[in-house]
Parts: sequence; structure tokens; C-alpha cells
Amino acid sequence: MGVFAELPGWLQAAGWGLLSASGLLIGAVGGYFTWLQHATIARVMTFGAGVLLAVVAVDLVLDDRGATSLYWTVMGLVCGAATFSFVNWLLSRRGAQDRKRCGECVEQPKEEQQPGSGLAIAAGTFLDGIPEGVVLGVSVLHQGAPGLGTVTAFFLANVPEALSSSAGMRRARRSVRYVFGVWIGIALSISLAAAVAGLVLKDTGPAVQGTVEAFAAGAILALVSETMIPEAFHGSPPFNGLLLVVGFVALMILLVLSH
Repeated sequence: MGVFAELPGWLQAAGWGLLSASGLLIGAVGGYFTWLQHATIARVMTFGAGVLLAVVAVDLVLDDRGATSLYWTVMGLVCGAATFSFVNWLLSRRGAQDRKRCGECVEQPKEEQQPGSGLAIAAGTFLDGIPEGVVLGVSVLHQGAPGLGTVTAFFLANVPEALSSSAGMRRARRSVRYVFGVWIGIALSISLAAAVAGLVLKDTGPAVQGTVEAFAAGAILALVSETMIPEAFHGSPPFNGLLLVVGFVALMILLVLSH
């Protein structure tokens, strides 16, 4: 993990943000230029949801518990989830509700059907990436670099998110420029969020950093519940519950081995 070791902390955080966000670009290419069925996308999304649940439950929350009190960990988790859910609710009313949908099971709105939905979807996708960047920025402050398991989790989860969403954008007749403009912008935004977190929080204590990380973890849990699981379990694909646990266990093993 010494690739960025000679750089200032905020720049290290930005680099880790770009690395994890590169999964978005891989997923966007796959989603836009291939014609995968919903069942396939749902299974990939299920695995990604399990991975994110593992990194929150096994890595982030335990890390927070070592840095701050139970009270502030709980407050951070609940407030992060509440903030994400509220903003997501506002954007959903403007057309962003189904931004993670592949379009085969539930169609994303077309611009002519709901004017402004393209901007709302872009804003919602931006919202989805911010907690990831914050976690990576705080991890650099805590440990000098985020753990291998954390970076791997975000990278793996980003692939199905962009895969499904880009397939839905294509079905909604969004242009190539729009689709890849959104994902490149989100990748840069994750990097920027990591850098800002590294800069703003660098002179704060472990308790403050742990609370902020708990806030981001709560937002990630709400993200999984509100945007990933509906696509993953639409139509109740067989054995998806098992596949979610496989994703959880695979990441848990990696987290344990990398510590």
C-alpha cells in the first residue's frame, strides 16, 4: 500500500479514491456496450451488496468503535443514513429513484417523459459516491492508507452499480456522452471527496474522524438498501440470498487476512 506513500495525505486520499472509483468505468463500459439480462446483472449486484455490507459491518464500524464512543458511532450511523435517505427522497421525486436499474425490470425515465430526470440521475449518482470518498479520506488519516479490503470492496461494488445503471441509461436512450460524462465525473468526485475529507479532518482527533466515518458508513448502508437491493432482488432470483452472503464472507475473509 505504499504506492502513494511519498505524497501529501490529501493527495494520497485522492489517489485511493480514483483507484476504487475505476470500477465504475469498467462497469459503465460493460453495461452500455453489452446486453446482459436482468438476472445476470441482479446476481452481480447482489454480490456487490454483500461486499459493501461486509466492509461496513466488519471494517468501518469496528474501526469506529476503536476511535470513538458507542454513542457517537450510533449517532453517526443513524444521521448518515437519515441524510442519505432524505436527499435520495428529494432526488427520487425528480426522476432519480430508479438510477441503479438496468431497465429490463424497471425502466429509468426518459428525458421526454420526465424533463430534468437526467440531471437528477446524475446528482443521485454523485450522492452515491460521496460516502465512499469520505471513508477513504478518513482511512488515510487513521492508518496512512486505506486497508486492502476497503479499497477492494469499493472497487468490486462500483462495478455492478455502474453496470446496471449504464444499461438502464442506454435503454432510456441516454447518449454515450451523457453516460460516460456522468461516470467520469463521479469517479473524479469520489477522488475529490477523499481529498477534501483528508484536508478538512487532518487536524481533528480520532473521535471526530471516527464519527465522520460512522456517518459515511450509515450513508453506505442506506445506499445498499435503497438503490442496490431493489435491483438485486427484483423478481426474487433463486439463491440470491446465498450469493449476498458469499459476497459478505469473501470480503470478510479478505479484511481479516489483510489486517
